Amino acid sequence: MKFERLMAITMILLNRRRVQAQELADKLEVSLRTIYRDLESLNLAGIPIVSYTGMEGGYEIMDNFRLDRQMLSLDEMITLFTALRGLQSTQALDPSNIDRLLEKVGALVAQAEQGRLADSDRVKIDFTPWRNSEAERIKYESVHQAVKNTKLISFYYIDAQGAETERTIEPMGLVLKGYAWYLHGYCLEREDYRTFKLSRIRGLQVLNDDFNRREMPLSVLNERWVKPEGRQMIRLVLKISGDARVYAADHFDENQMERMEDGSLLVRATLPHEKWVLRFLLQLKTDVLILEPAHIAAEVRKTALEIAGLYHDSGQTVSDSAGIDTRLTLTME
Repeated sequence: MKFERLMAITMILLNRRRVQAQELADKLEVSLRTIYRDLESLNLAGIPIVSYTGMEGGYEIMDNFRLDRQMLSLDEMITLFTALRGLQSTQALDPSNIDRLLEKVGALVAQAEQGRLADSDRVKIDFTPWRNSEAERIKYESVHQAVKNTKLISFYYIDAQGAETERTIEPMGLVLKGYAWYLHGYCLEREDYRTFKLSRIRGLQVLNDDFNRREMPLSVLNERWVKPEGRQMIRLVLKISGDARVYAADHFDENQMERMEDGSLLVRATLPHEKWVLRFLLQLKTDVLILEPAHIAAEVRKTALEIAGLYHDSGQTVSDSAGIDTRLTLTME
């Protein structure tokens, strides 16, 4: 108990310019006499605590003192501090845990450097999801506890093709990627490892059944997910104009884009041959012309005509001649 109290006093003094003994006693719920003994113990341990008298008196640690940072430079500490503050924005995580960690990181920086640490506001990392609801936070916390306590979970899952299936999972771990949380786990129905986007999980239940965690590190599962083996790739050549050029800047590297004399962009990119590519091209509407390959242009044209067929004008179904260019010129809002 005394060790924890000494650590608490050290952290408070490292993060505060000057603290009165009574404030320490009130905060730690001990007597003034105990605080005086603790301060003397810290001095004997080599932490240079100095005292000041008067109305603004109190105790503080000398400016040039800092705890061992395990060879981290101040710039590295600022980077870590900024990243931790970014994690505060994720509603799923317990903010009190991040606050305590930020306090400890701040304690590793000398008083003379606290100003530079505050300057880390020049860079802000915001992990707040676009859909930030209480229900999502509860879902995250339930899955997190199931991972921690090795409890099976069951839920209904909507996959990328829109199919809904019921799953029972051995949850292995959670990953935050691209503003969204994902669950890595072993699916008992598929008898293999699978990755699930938390926002697509419905009817989550944490079961009473325990499971023995499999010998598969989370880092390996994440690597397999990010870079799956055997993924079929396709090379696209696109002419992108109008407002869709903003989308091009968001999704393609500079070395994949060539600016044409008419202001359009010629994009050459290799992407996974998956259904999301078709959805991406459709949202560009008439601001994209697919030059290669021909079968992708045909797929997009076919889908565009099927969409047009859902709408009627004066009782007549919109047809091919109602404005869909046969070359597939599909315009982003």
